[in-house]
Amino acid sequence: MKLSKILLAVVGLAVAGSAAAKLPPPSEEAKAKAAAAKDKAGWADKVAGYQLCTAQDRVAARYKKAAPAKPGSAAAPACQNPGPYVATVAAPPAAGVPAAAPAAPPAAAAKK
Repeated sequence: MKLSKILLAVVGLAVAGSAAAKLPPPSEEAKAKAAAAKDKAGWADKVAGYQLCTAQDRVAARYKKAAPAKPGSAAAPACQNPGPYVATVAAPPAAGVPAAAPAAPPAAAAKK
């Protein structure tokens, strides 16, 4: 019993020590990947909401067919389809690929 308490205390200290270690700050590429993943997850949430809305509309339509209409019932707002996924966050540059060179100045500016 005493040995198990000591062992538990040692394991607890080891876990607490490892939790106190600091991680290095994320790189720009990791930040860009995280932003892109967050953007895509937000779009997936919108799609799930749209699918839920259309399913609820189908159930409500079936119910309204079977039950008599009640006076004063308001129509629900239409479901809004989020459309296909379009990345709004720029994709991170591939490792080892040089960045594109800036565009050359226009010819009119070069004559001055």
